[in-house]
Amino acid sequence: MKEFTAQPDCLTGKTILITGAGAGIGKNLALQCADLGAKVILLGKTVKKLEAVYDQIELLNKQQAAILPVDLKGASEEHYIDLADTIKREYGQLDGLVHNASQLGTLGPFAQIEKSTWDEVMQTNLTAQFLLTKSLLPVLQLAPQASVIFTTSSVGHKGRAYWGAYSISKFATEGMMQVLADEYEHSQLRFNAINPGATRTAMRASAYPAEDSSLLKTTEEIMPSYLYLLSDESIGITGQRLNAQ
Repeated sequence: MKEFTAQPDCLTGKTILITGAGAGIGKNLALQCADLGAKVILLGKTVKKLEAVYDQIELLNKQQAAILPVDLKGASEEHYIDLADTIKREYGQLDGLVHNASQLGTLGPFAQIEKSTWDEVMQTNLTAQFLLTKSLLPVLQLAPQASVIFTTSSVGHKGRAYWGAYSISKFATEGMMQVLADEYEHSQLRFNAINPGATRTAMRASAYPAEDSSLLKTTEEIMPSYLYLLSDESIGITGQRLNAQ
């Protein structure tokens, strides 16, 4: 999967929603999905960043992208229900959903975690993903095959000191993926999680400010696992935790 080579236009005809699509992994994935023929829905909180990605997709002369400005920290359940209705009306179905957006919070001792930090991290990394997935399930079920990708972390598989709310949220994310995979095992839906690993992103830099980022993989270098799970090559793969590196 790490060496997967996507065939040109392998995502043609697919509609894929990517959260956190304005920068980092989400941005690169959006561009690659568009280049492979997908209609990409860019979800994020910063409109200017989404517009910049939209403009880059326009230059590819492929399918036109769509922008959905959503702040995962503040959106209500009704907001997600309306969002799902809009996608169903405009596209008829959803073939891929990538939960890429995450919030790191503040790293430090467990005893010093502020409730406000806990609430923000859990809202973005867990509750928003629950509400978005739940609202989109009926639209995903309209696709012949649909793939949902959650983003996990090495600290979501084995707890690590001082990673607090972020680490716990990723454990819960993996649990949510496994529950969904088990419930929909005999359907056209598949649910998996990807651990991107140490990647050259703003979140990584905030967690490791003294690190030499030039030694890290770029977002482009970790794309094969994502593209594999979004393509029909991964039909039948569900309930798995994949390492992109």
